[in-house]
Amino acid sequence: MHFELEHTDSKSKARAGILHTDHGKIETPIFMPVGTAGTVKGVHQQELKDEVNAQIILGNTYHLYMRPGMEIMEAAGGLHQFINWDKPILTDSGGYQVYSLSGSNKITEDGVRFQSHINGSFHLFTPEKSIEIQRQIGADIIMAFDECTPYPCEYDYAKNSMHMTHRWLKRCVDYMEQSQPLYGHNQVLLPIVQGSVYNDLRVESAEEIAKHNAFGNAIGGLSVGEPEEEIYAMTDLVCSILPKDKPRYLMGVGTPANILECIALGVDMFDCVMPSRNARHGMLFTSEGIINIKNKKWELDFSPIDPNGMAGTDQSHSKAYLRHLIVSKESLGQQIATIHNLAFYLWLVNTAREKIKTDEFASWKDQMLPKLRRRL
Repeated sequence: MHFELEHTDSKSKARAGILHTDHGKIETPIFMPVGTAGTVKGVHQQELKDEVNAQIILGNTYHLYMRPGMEIMEAAGGLHQFINWDKPILTDSGGYQVYSLSGSNKITEDGVRFQSHINGSFHLFTPEKSIEIQRQIGADIIMAFDECTPYPCEYDYAKNSMHMTHRWLKRCVDYMEQSQPLYGHNQVLLPIVQGSVYNDLRVESAEEIAKHNAFGNAIGGLSVGEPEEEIYAMTDLVCSILPKDKPRYLMGVGTPANILECIALGVDMFDCVMPSRNARHGMLFTSEGIINIKNKKWELDFSPIDPNGMAGTDQSHSKAYLRHLIVSKESLGQQIATIHNLAFYLWLVNTAREKIKTDEFASWKDQMLPKLRRRL
């Protein structure tokens, strides 16, 4: 497994590259659909390949550990076999779920004790346990166990949490070296930069993470409610420190505009639940702006969802029909909307890649941003 940096845009820090894995290559910049519990909600794996053009998807360590559990996961031969997906998979470490379950967890140096959201049973995630579970899931790219701090966050808490995340990273690295992949393909570990929105902490964390010389590096803790300006400032700062020859993954971000802005800052990989979650509630992303398909104005609009027919986006169904399905709470409506939004996100990053390679990215981004932010 290795990363090949192909080209950097001449007027920005945007990069085009290729991630080579045992389950195939990933052309960057890339967006990764989130498949929390072994499924991208409402979308068949074949649709992810044929219509969305997904090159890699995410699995969720916490949710897969809870259901179906690692005994079934190992018996199936890992997540690739279990869900019949032959392309790359990335798993998170469970750290974000620990953050989101803050009302029922206890964080110590050893790890995090928490209650299951399913049956209230108690569990302990340590750095070692997180890596063990990700070995059992069998993802190509696995994440180091970290604490995702909230926003706003007191400086002292952010500092102490960051140092603990660094100590946990050492334990993750040690466990990776002492263990082996279970299913015959390579796995790589990505450490995570933390430090909330404090410049000195982000610099310290990025420098510490870079010392590990990992396959790639992630930027965490920037999708928890902070203003966009803070996301961009911290991302720019961290990307200026992380190695240029390794992929950079900005976790949990964000809107189409966020993604273009952060590609311009040197980020290569993105994930977010927004395109799929918002689709289920009738929010659609298009090349001309954002549509709330529930609005009455679309009731008699028989034009395609995206007027420009972006590659992969839905051209088979009208706005009026999709509005009818969503308002009627028909599951087909959620499916059509989800496939459309995911296909649009993949079109966006694929087009960004093409523009980077021809040094047209910066001007194209400036043309696209006002459209992507517009409410139709």
